[in-house]
Amino acid sequence: MDGHGAEVAARETLADRIGRWLVANAGLDAAAWRRWCDQADGDAVPPEEIGRREGTLSQAHLHQAWSSVVGFPRLESVPRDRFAPDFLELVPISFARRWTMIGVDGDGGGLLIVTDDPFAADPIANVSRLLGRPARLALASTAEVQQAINDAYESRGNVLDRVVEEFGGDDLTSEIERLTGNEDLLDVAGKAPAIRLVNLLLLDAVKRRASDVHIQPYQDRVQVRYRVDGVLYDYVRVPRQFQDALVSRVKVMARMDIAERRLAQDGRASVEVGAKQVDLRIATLPTAYGERVVMRLLDKSARLYKLPDLGMDPETLKRFEALIETSHGIVLVTGPTGSGKTTTLYSALQRIDTTSKNVLTLEDPIEYRLPGISQTQVADRKGMTFASGLRHVLRQDPDVIMVGEIRDAETARMAVQSALTGHLVFSTLHTNDSASAVARLLDLGVEPYLAASCLIGVLAQRLVRRVCPSCAAPATLAAVEREQLGLAADADPSGVRVGCGCDRCQDTGYLDRMGIFELLTVDEAIRDCIQTRAKSSAVKDAAVAAGMGTLRQDGIAKLLAGLTTATEVLRVTQVDAV
Repeated sequence: MDGHGAEVAARETLADRIGRWLVANAGLDAAAWRRWCDQADGDAVPPEEIGRREGTLSQAHLHQAWSSVVGFPRLESVPRDRFAPDFLELVPISFARRWTMIGVDGDGGGLLIVTDDPFAADPIANVSRLLGRPARLALASTAEVQQAINDAYESRGNVLDRVVEEFGGDDLTSEIERLTGNEDLLDVAGKAPAIRLVNLLLLDAVKRRASDVHIQPYQDRVQVRYRVDGVLYDYVRVPRQFQDALVSRVKVMARMDIAERRLAQDGRASVEVGAKQVDLRIATLPTAYGERVVMRLLDKSARLYKLPDLGMDPETLKRFEALIETSHGIVLVTGPTGSGKTTTLYSALQRIDTTSKNVLTLEDPIEYRLPGISQTQVADRKGMTFASGLRHVLRQDPDVIMVGEIRDAETARMAVQSALTGHLVFSTLHTNDSASAVARLLDLGVEPYLAASCLIGVLAQRLVRRVCPSCAAPATLAAVEREQLGLAADADPSGVRVGCGCDRCQDTGYLDRMGIFELLTVDEAIRDCIQTRAKSSAVKDAAVAAGMGTLRQDGIAKLLAGLTTATEVLRVTQVDAV
């Protein structure tokens, strides 16, 4: 190399070398690169900026360039079994998210910082100094690093053990005693131990897929319980010294009156847990041993189910979809609290073409945001009830209306009037089965001839736990189970399975839930029953004669298919359902 060439090579910056690689190997336009070089000030502007402006480079191209020119390793996935404990302990998750980086243990005791940004030299140097060991940089996609950050910080040990370790034995007790003394309660709730404990409890609940967290005081302890797949489990036993600080912190989150301990209170909060946005509905209740708290967790990032995902058999699904396509009438979804009624309604609304139809909802609360649909929050304290809200909704020229629940006579009459004036109305009722919904409407003061004219279908449902696919094994049905289920003599039980318990299902044998359904479609025979105020049993007999399958029959079908267990079917269906 002559002297001029050596001088040029000496002046060539890292950005120049990476740029040349991108031009040669990634299809980057050389003229565009030169334009950028003319504008850039040395290494001050990252070389990927030109690619972003020109729209020709992907993140993978940029990482390949850095790997080839500098030698940074590229990872398709971050090893989940090698997260660096000292990184998780000393580096706050906010810092890791800001710089999109996570630490993993490398070979020979070294630290590997996995990031999506090869220019993150300063934050990596800061982490290296903080942890007191040298760090090397590795590259991975933004999505992979972000998910690894969430997985890493969610995987840290037992909730209470981690809080205990932070203070250590007696120090923990003395700290809590100091916090629960005669200090201002608002200050108590703002102290770090209470905040950390509540945050860790919520994190643990989300990891375990809990829908509710119960904080229940006893004479000698505070028991934290999670409801997972509809069943309550004891998870953490908290020392009694934590009680006041724990409850006060939750009250502050929900903007409750923390000085009021004699009356029940309700509140709401919204928190970020990992990458998830979780809404909390919080209720307190005074008991003999202090206030108990229940927090309902609503994961805003959870996917919205499509109708085929709910567990309907093909025939029921076909008939229910036909109801959704009807131009007017009332479709009711019935079942007890927590049986998935709102999820089913959301799934139904997603099937409606919102570009050609005006869809509005009245909800309490709005659980998920639906694209293309106007959703309104009911607020009883402000005078916006379901009934009054429905009057306002009817002035918005709706085609389809979803009313969260028919609770009273006024709402029932307004829903019927809406259906009779050419609108399709979806709503819920709390009844045991589909036939009972008819009697409930009449009890709410709807005239029989009006109910017969506007009601087009009732879907009753329950939720049963699914057998965990990771630990499912063939099983046999006991004679007593066959008898309780009323199983036909020719039924083939060879497909029955049970879960043996594994880490994935937390040794319960169940993972997630599915629906069992009975769909009553209103025909002439059922209209006659409604107009004559026939008993629910007569309505059910007419529906079964027309081909309706009952809740228990649907449960048995899913049992024989190996999707759930006899215990679950017997738990959620009535003995007279067949």
